[in-house]
Amino acid sequence: MEGKNIIYLLEIVKFKKAVTNKYHNKMLEEVENIKKSVKNSRENKKEFVSIVRIVQTDIPGNKSVLVGLTYIKGISWAISNAICKILKINPNLKISSLKEEDINQISIFLKSPNLPSYLMNRRNDFDTGKSFHLVTTNLDMKKEFDIRRLKKIRSYRGLRHALGQPTRGQRTRSHFRKIKRIAVGVKKKKE
Repeated sequence: MEGKNIIYLLEIVKFKKAVTNKYHNKMLEEVENIKKSVKNSRENKKEFVSIVRIVQTDIPGNKSVLVGLTYIKGISWAISNAICKILKINPNLKISSLKEEDINQISIFLKSPNLPSYLMNRRNDFDTGKSFHLVTTNLDMKKEFDIRRLKKIRSYRGLRHALGQPTRGQRTRSHFRKIKRIAVGVKKKKE
């Protein structure tokens, strides 16, 4: 009786191995098919990851127009949205798919933008009294000239800039320290 049970058990083990090998082979085939389909989809998918240059700024081509324009210094989300609406450009379009004439149109618009005054970053200019919008290096230069003017006339803000201190009334007891090892209000032990 025991010999029959052993033979029966051996047959069961062989059957299980055959079944698992069969399923294992099917699983391997399915995995290979999935790998092939993924490889084919990658080959079919065309990526336009190029760099587009607008107003002296490199913008990744895979970004949408709305996001890509914010890479330009001086262009916020609101201005980017306004540019898309005024020039009638789809904000969800990729930057790399823009035509050359659209890019030229954007650059011309940024040189002299026709925006409401509340969107402009230079309202009531100190020299001219007009409102205009500055981008890229023009923005940096104007900011630097303003700080120089404040230092020259020795205004409070100019003096704070010269000393490297905050200019907008923040407390300076615990922050804005240049030397790291100074602690205020702590006495050393006498040895």
